Amino acid sequence: MGFLPTLWFQFLSTLPLFILILLGFLLIKRLKWPKTVTDSLTKFTFSVAIPIMLFHIMSHFSEQPSADYRLLFAFFGGTLLVFILGRIIAAKCFKLDGASGTMFAMGGIYSNNVFVGLPIVRALLGDEAVPSVALVVVFSALILWTLATISIEFAQIGKFSSSGIKKAIQGVFKNPVILGILAGLIVNYSRVPLPQFVNKSTQMVGDMAAPLSLIVLGMGLAEYKIREGLKVSSLICVLKLAILPLVIYGIARLLNLPTLETYVVVLLGSMSIAINCYIMSRQFNLLQPEIASSLLVSTVLSSFTTPLILAILTHI
Repeated sequence: MGFLPTLWFQFLSTLPLFILILLGFLLIKRLKWPKTVTDSLTKFTFSVAIPIMLFHIMSHFSEQPSADYRLLFAFFGGTLLVFILGRIIAAKCFKLDGASGTMFAMGGIYSNNVFVGLPIVRALLGDEAVPSVALVVVFSALILWTLATISIEFAQIGKFSSSGIKKAIQGVFKNPVILGILAGLIVNYSRVPLPQFVNKSTQMVGDMAAPLSLIVLGMGLAEYKIREGLKVSSLICVLKLAILPLVIYGIARLLNLPTLETYVVVLLGSMSIAINCYIMSRQFNLLQPEIASSLLVSTVLSSFTTPLILAILTHI
């Protein structure tokens, strides 16, 4: 199969997933569903459906092909290099201070791996890819929030406090997604089989988690607008959708990662900007309009760039 037919096939493979995002967007924009529906569905998806899905999959972790842990070096090595590049661009091109430069750089590396990455990778690569995604999700929450906290505190007050790091780590271990992964691993390694009715129930919830998460993401995107700071948000999108997956791929090749793990980390790197990044911008009161614009634009663009990257990977 030639490159263009492969690209078309990958685009058609991912199109249903992005149609679900569009459905959620239209429910709010056109049908005027109230914001309370978005808030309630988002809370259910993030706090119940996705953790239960991950619990179910990770409770059968030993039955899955073992993940190559070097994928963490490929993914986070790439994010660190692009973070440094983002800081340089923010300072040289936009004259942003250290704190705002950190927020700019975080937009270039923080992937929406829970609401978008997990369902897309699972749909394209199968359940055997989920343990690799889970590894990245667990360490993303810890590493990226800690990195942002240290960098912003150092920029604002010239040093970082242990209380800030402690708060970031506590937030990670209160995260329902992380708790679902850890609980599933405990069940897996305890070797105590789940009762069939529990196993079946968690599987049923897990089956609806991925499509629901995409619809909820679309509903959330309807709250944002493309406003000022388009030059800043455009460069954030370039870093996030093009530079980051390219750098991750380069490191994966240097590490000679297996094909599945290489696909996983590159695809996760190619995802749109995480909603958590916008939450972070609000928490630190930095670049809120620019990050909101980047969130919306990167989600639209990734419906084309992610299939393109997968098609290129397939041919390489």
